[in-house]
Amino acid sequence: MTKLDKALRREVDIGDMPYTLTIDPDGLKLVEKGRRKGIELKWLDLVNGDAALAAALQASVGAGR
Repeated sequence: MTKLDKALRREVDIGDMPYTLTIDPDGLKLVEKGRRKGIELKWLDLVNGDAALAAALQASVGAGR
């Protein structure tokens, strides 16, 4: 198995919008293409079951902008 030691970026279309998915040793990040901010999940949060809470918190903070 290959160890993840640097960022891996891929483009993915969700609906009609292009997004960039970045997977790195810390976690993953999904960002609308051309933007800087998006949803970020740490591997530790995902393993501990805190991923849903982290995603909901980021969504509520992002909605206020």
